[in-house]
Amino acid sequence: MTRTAVLLFTRDLRVHDNPALAAACRDADRVVPLYVDDPARESNRNQRRFLLESLDDLRKSLRDLGGDLVLRAGDTAEQVAAVRKDTGADLVVCASDAGRFATALLERLGEDADLHVTPGPAVVEPGRLLPSGGGDHYKVFTPYWRAWSQVRWRETAAEPDGLRVPDLPDSHDLAPAEPTATDLPPGGERAGLARLDEWAPDSGDYGARHDDLAGDRTSRLSPYLALGCLSARAVAEDPRVSEDFVRQMCWRDFHLQVLAAFPALTDTPYRKGANDVWDADLTALEAWKTATTGVGIVDAGMRQLHTEGWMHNRARLITAGYLVKTLGLDWRDGAAHFAAHLVDLDEANNWGNWQWTAGTGNDTRPNRGFNHERQAGRFDPEGAYRDRWSRA
Repeated sequence: MTRTAVLLFTRDLRVHDNPALAAACRDADRVVPLYVDDPARESNRNQRRFLLESLDDLRKSLRDLGGDLVLRAGDTAEQVAAVRKDTGADLVVCASDAGRFATALLERLGEDADLHVTPGPAVVEPGRLLPSGGGDHYKVFTPYWRAWSQVRWRETAAEPDGLRVPDLPDSHDLAPAEPTATDLPPGGERAGLARLDEWAPDSGDYGARHDDLAGDRTSRLSPYLALGCLSARAVAEDPRVSEDFVRQMCWRDFHLQVLAAFPALTDTPYRKGANDVWDADLTALEAWKTATTGVGIVDAGMRQLHTEGWMHNRARLITAGYLVKTLGLDWRDGAAHFAAHLVDLDEANNWGNWQWTAGTGNDTRPNRGFNHERQAGRFDPEGAYRDRWSRA
């Protein structure tokens, strides 16, 4: 009996080390690669441009394997059901993920089909590591890092030699979006692998230099990791990257396992008893959003965000800390503004880090102080970063 599987791509837009692709090719005779452009999925115009380029790149890779990519728009579960009906598929293969949208989607997909869920965007899947003292997830990073460093990671998923596809149903043209940023990175697996090859050989000083705002020695791999153009496990295992960088990859997994356990992370304080009372100064909020606060280091970071759809990791902390700790404004407003612009938008990372900064999340010192002038003096001592983005 010939078996057909719908392979639903979500945040795994690649062919290398893709467990869902490997499982579909192993468990079915024919595979229908599918991506559904669902308006309910959190995104923005900058990430959409990156997404469309990534889908185009994925389609080329699948065609090289003898397959193709079916594109649909609408409710994901409904579109999967329609494609299953058109192709006679009795199996759906999809990568795991966390958050309200992803959790609800997987539940719906499993209601009327044989659903195979494979490892998703993490190096170590949420739920695999549990604290020895009890609980369904780690609430503090350092013990999580110790456990994460010692656990065996999953095996590399083999790239198939080829794809066998049935007669594929119609594919839809996805609506384009004009980005708000003017200097976005190119999307796609090939671009991600090229960026990794460009950065990794000289990444030995990452630990010492990644906070240097003007030096810009960060990897800039985050957009490719956010949509799975790069495998997080493969990047973390790359012998060219330092342990300091691998630790940052662990932070991604940490926030993902927090989101898996606490899907309300995007709008509800994570820490019980957290002070969640904020000022409502709309004028100050607008000045922050428009990079007109008059605070050079803050405005520089916001201008970088608006120009590149991306912001240096240290600048993210500085701009977020200024909003919540100096101005006393709501972290939800800041996270929403970032979410409207970031090409590397990632639900767990964005809202997890905003809650950490606001003291409502996983910071073990939720009342820690914040001084943007001291931050600027330490991480941009010559003012080069401020000067660069004051002219943007």
